[in-house]
Amino acid sequence: MFYKLKLKDHIRVPPSLFEFPVEEAIISAIKKTYTNMISKNLGIIIDVVKIAKINEGIIIPGDGASYYDTEFELLTFRPELQEVILGGIRDIADFGVFITMGPTDGMIHVSQTMDDYVSFSKDKSLLGKESKKSLKVGDKCRARIIAVSFKEATNPKIGLTMRQIGLGKIDWIREEAEEKNKKSKDKPTKGKGDKTKK
Repeated sequence: MFYKLKLKDHIRVPPSLFEFPVEEAIISAIKKTYTNMISKNLGIIIDVVKIAKINEGIIIPGDGASYYDTEFELLTFRPELQEVILGGIRDIADFGVFITMGPTDGMIHVSQTMDDYVSFSKDKSLLGKESKKSLKVGDKCRARIIAVSFKEATNPKIGLTMRQIGLGKIDWIREEAEEKNKKSKDKPTKGKGDKTKK
């Protein structure tokens, strides 16, 4: 899920940024420090949204930079268990599917792609044996997050599933909804007949 987080930090502005207006220099310094940072608590930092407050700068002896006590907002992405995401398939391997979700990728094990025996083909696609459902690179899918690990600081591991109702390739979900609507229209309805007095 995407969040806007308010943070307060002492931002170091190096002498190379002194030629710029203070706010512009601070934004540049914050971006250099925080953008693409990955944290278990904050998630994946995407960008600086805005500067809320800049206090007077100070210089520390022996350091040519200036420091500003600053309050600012960051846009972050923090995957949460059971969250449903929409993404596009970036790559397919014989063991599973990599799906782009916001600023990172999640992985769907081949056993979690559909309720069917699945085979992998050389053209990087998956095919269901009985259902004939197929997945290929570029397909848009809806999946649920079932595992999140931040053990590797630079590469969080996100596990997904598409084997629940309402999940899977968007085309499959549409077809299932159309089929369900068709069945409900074809089903005879028990209604009260016209009662007229004779």
